[in-house]
Amino acid sequence: MKTKIHPKYFPEARVICACGNTYTVGSTSAELKVDICSQCHPFYTGEQRIVDTAGQVDRFMKRLERTSDTVEGIRAQQEAQKRTVQQQRLAKRRGDA
Repeated sequence: MKTKIHPKYFPEARVICACGNTYTVGSTSAELKVDICSQCHPFYTGEQRIVDTAGQVDRFMKRLERTSDTVEGIRAQQEAQKRTVQQQRLAKRRGDA
């Protein structure tokens, strides 16, 4: 087996979560920093929480609102056009136009 090609193993590596929870595991890094652990993950805690990384959730919600406003505006225009076309057809049948 070749020497000096394997990374150093730390049997007591510390894992530090963003929620403040710490525990030890074996790893090739002496210290690991994580965003979510079993103490704060929604699957294990039973509560729903949104982890917002750099405002991504806010940007998504704004984009979603803009899109829904645009879609509603387009639908309103289409309905108005349909009504206009129907009124024109009805006027032709009556002989008004």
